[in-house]
Amino acid sequence: MTFTKLDRFSRYKNDMLSGLTVSLALVPEAVAFAFVAGVGPLTGLYAAFMVGLITSAIGGRPGMISGATGALAVVMVSLVATHGEQYLFATVVLMGLLQMLAGVFKLGKFIRLVPHPVMLGFVNGLAIVIFLAQLEQFKVVGADGIKVWLSGEPLYLMLALVALTMAIIMFLPRLTRAVPSSLAAIVGVSVLVIGFNLDTRTVGDVASIAGGLPSFSIPSVPMTWETLEIIFPYAVILAAIGLIESLLTISVIDELTDTTGQNNRECVAQGVANTVTGFFGGMGGCAMIGQSMINVNSGGRGRLSGLVAALMLLVFILFASSLIEQIPLAALTGVMFMVVIGTFEWSSLRILNKIPVSDAFVLILVSAVTVWTDLAVAVIVGVIVSALVFAWQHAKHIRVDMRMNEAGSKVYELHGPLFFGSVSHFMALFDAKGDPEDVIVDFRYSRVCDHSGLEAIDTLAERYTKAGKKLHLRHLTEECRSLLSRAQYLVEVNVMEDPHYHVASDKLG
Repeated sequence: MTFTKLDRFSRYKNDMLSGLTVSLALVPEAVAFAFVAGVGPLTGLYAAFMVGLITSAIGGRPGMISGATGALAVVMVSLVATHGEQYLFATVVLMGLLQMLAGVFKLGKFIRLVPHPVMLGFVNGLAIVIFLAQLEQFKVVGADGIKVWLSGEPLYLMLALVALTMAIIMFLPRLTRAVPSSLAAIVGVSVLVIGFNLDTRTVGDVASIAGGLPSFSIPSVPMTWETLEIIFPYAVILAAIGLIESLLTISVIDELTDTTGQNNRECVAQGVANTVTGFFGGMGGCAMIGQSMINVNSGGRGRLSGLVAALMLLVFILFASSLIEQIPLAALTGVMFMVVIGTFEWSSLRILNKIPVSDAFVLILVSAVTVWTDLAVAVIVGVIVSALVFAWQHAKHIRVDMRMNEAGSKVYELHGPLFFGSVSHFMALFDAKGDPEDVIVDFRYSRVCDHSGLEAIDTLAERYTKAGKKLHLRHLTEECRSLLSRAQYLVEVNVMEDPHYHVASDKLG
């Protein structure tokens, strides 16, 4: 057997074992998120199976795991409560179509606009969300139907099993890497619990996962404009959340594996997956950073890992539900706690006092908003705040060098961008009343960025005209010249030296 064949066998083995590990971790997550959305457990499991299978097969990021997620579930719950499951399925279909359009029109590239502090906040926020979600496993339903915290012997046993699971995951790789440590921990703790008949909660205590194959069905909703008015807003929000979480997860996996995913291809794959899921009674989904981290850390790098995870999940539903339901929740909780430790960017805590205050603020803000609202809102808030900080910081970067030339004209040589944030400072640089009769404004080292900059130039020209003085505008692009209204006739054309760039302006068609 050649080295190449051995290497290929090793990759396949790692993908299959990591896929099996992920499938075990998918079960309680899918069931829990289904309950959050107000639907049955099989609705969440079918979504995890179909979304995971399709995105693994045709998606743009091998090794990334997709399925039912909490970020989507919290949006779905109000739709299900007011209109029922069928409207949810119709919404998921429309959500998928919108995501496919995003991929076709190559909107995935705009993920590059997300600043690094927002990325760090996203990762830290999701790590906290995953951690808080696991705390639910430490609660039981009391006699009055209200959830209460575990106490006494059940709590101590739960903590011991969680600690044992985390210890196996942490220390087993030092002895061998033949088997993913997460899988070994789940199997080992399960055997311990079953062998010693320990009284602790299992997957079966949460819900039964037994079921049949998902069946095709067109959502039973009226095909009317009123229905579209109901589902379209939800579909837009779900599509945006799903794509943002998926594309940001791609960035995280890219960094971990030192490879590059295909954002637009992933948008199309997520769209196809959700459209199909909606027709087969699933709640839809997107990338799952927790399960993706389990997969990558267990050695899963190829598409096979995601395919195995999805297919094994279907096997559990069809044939092995009674076996899977015996897995203790403590083992899965321990796995997810290790995911939290691996997901959280601990380095971000060390650099908080070393990076600009604005970046530290954005990082903390995005983390907090992710925890208290949802991912889409957090990322949008982070991008907006970062953009405003950038605009504020660059508003005063525009400056001027003044001199008198040999002809007795006063020359203003501008440096820096002219945009909405710097307009006020730009106007304050000039003294129309005190300047000589002939004034030259040179834009060779400046750039007009938007319509506000154009309006400022027009206003400046009007001031000098009213003062009865001659103003020359040099080194403006042809587009700038065409967009100016009052100052157009003052522009001196220097064909050999004029810059070439486009201006963002509402005067453009």
